[in-house]
Amino acid sequence: MLTNFGKISRKLRIDNNELLLDMAKYLGVSAAFLSKVENGKAKPPVEWKEKIASHYNIKGVEYSELCDSIDESRKAKTLKIPNIQEDDSDLMLAFARKLGDMSKSEKENLLKKLGG
Repeated sequence: MLTNFGKISRKLRIDNNELLLDMAKYLGVSAAFLSKVENGKAKPPVEWKEKIASHYNIKGVEYSELCDSIDESRKAKTLKIPNIQEDDSDLMLAFARKLGDMSKSEKENLLKKLGG
């Protein structure tokens, strides 16, 4: 799921005719790591605020939005489960996003089906 930081960085790339790889190189990370940050699977380094702002000449309200999005991503809770396949992790995240929309009875039925 694309984070607010992911939305901002993607817009910056599009507006500047850049690829994910271009931004990743500038930030000194792999494209895979930048993608994970944008999708909430990794946390952005705090140094990115100034690097991105400087590189893309971001000021004022846009700078505040960038900083807020990085802070939000850094504070987000993550759940680390060892030895889990990436496909399974994506499935769990998709389920977690829908969990809040489920009724109590739907949750109870699902738990019974899963043997809990």
